[in-house]
Amino acid sequence: MAQPLTLEQLTPRVPFAQKALSSSIWTLLAVVLVASWIWTGIQPGLLIEKRENAYTYLFGRNLTVSEMEDARQRAERFPALMAYEEAMNEMRQKAASGHTFRSSLEMQQEARKLSEERLARMPEAEIRRIAEEEFTRLTSGRRGGFFPPETSPVAVKGYLKALTETVAIAIWGSLFAVLASIPASILAAANTLEILVPGESAFRKSLRHSLRFSVRRLLDFCRGFNEFVMALIFVAVIGLGPFAGVMALAIHTFGNLGKIISEGIEAIEPGQVEAVNACGASPLQVVSFGVLPQVMPLIVSYSLLRFESNVRSATILGFVGAGGIGFLMYDKINGYLYREVCTMMILVILSVILIDALCTRLRRRFI
Repeated sequence: MAQPLTLEQLTPRVPFAQKALSSSIWTLLAVVLVASWIWTGIQPGLLIEKRENAYTYLFGRNLTVSEMEDARQRAERFPALMAYEEAMNEMRQKAASGHTFRSSLEMQQEARKLSEERLARMPEAEIRRIAEEEFTRLTSGRRGGFFPPETSPVAVKGYLKALTETVAIAIWGSLFAVLASIPASILAAANTLEILVPGESAFRKSLRHSLRFSVRRLLDFCRGFNEFVMALIFVAVIGLGPFAGVMALAIHTFGNLGKIISEGIEAIEPGQVEAVNACGASPLQVVSFGVLPQVMPLIVSYSLLRFESNVRSATILGFVGAGGIGFLMYDKINGYLYREVCTMMILVILSVILIDALCTRLRRRFI
C-alpha cells in the first residue's frame, strides 16, 4: 500500500536564490513605504487635533464685540463715503469735459459739498438700508466660512454662464483628443503596424519599430505634463481665454487616451482580423473592420470617462486665466468671498452628477 504524501512533499521547493530575491523585494518595498511615510509627514491624529480649524474654515467664526462695533462704525460711514465717491466721479467728468478747477483741493471741496447736499436729501430709510447692507457685507467677510452659500439670482445666473463655458471647454478638449488619439493609437500598437506595414525585411521591421517608438514617446510627452502646466504654457503663448484651456485639455487627454486605446488594440482577439484579411481586404479595411470594432466599446467608455474628468479639470484651468468658472472662483477666493465660492462648487458638483448620468446612458446605448 502506497504511503500518503506529506505536506512537505506536496509543497514545491523554492530555490534559495528565488527566496532571497523575493525577500529582498519585500524588504525594499517596506523600506520605501516607511521612508515615504516619514518624508511626507503623514499624521492621522493631526486631523482630529485640527478639527476646530476645519469647522471655522467651513462655517465661519464668531466675531468679537470690538469687531462688531468696528463693522458697525464703518457701515454708518459708508453712505457718506459712497455719496462722496459719486460726487468726485462727477467732478472728474466735469474736468474732462473742459471745466477748470484752480486746484485739486477746490475739486475735493466741491465734491464734498455736493455729497453733503445729496446725503441730506436722501431719505433716512435709504441711508439705513445702505448701512445695513454694508454691515452685513463686512461681518460676512470677517466671519468667513463657506456656508450658507450665496443664492442671489443675479450671482447664480453669472455662475451658470461661466459653468457653461467650462463645459464647452471640456467638450472641445475631449473631442479633439479623441479624434487625434484613434489614429495615434493605431500607430502605437504592434499588431496594427504589422497590418499596415507588412513584411519581414530589415527595413520594414525598422520602420515599424521607429513608428511605434516615436508615437509612444509622443504620447508619453503629452500626458507627462499636467493640464495645469499646459494651460500656463498656452495662456502665455496665445493669451487669456477658453481656447488656451481647450488646447491644454486636448493635449493631456490625447496622451492618456492614446496609451489606453493602443494597449486595448494590442489585446484584441486575432481571429476577427484574420477573417477580414482572408477576404482579401486592404490593410486599412482590416483595421477598420477587424480591429476598431473590437476596441470601440473601450474607446467610447474611456472617452466619456475622460470627458467627465475634463469638466472638473477645466474648472481648475480657470485659475491661470484659461476661462470658465474657475476664473471667477479664483477671483472670489482672493477676495475671501467663500460663500460665493461654495455656490460655484455646488454648481460644478451638480454638473458632474448630471454629466455622469448622461454618460452612463450613452454607455448603455453603445456598449
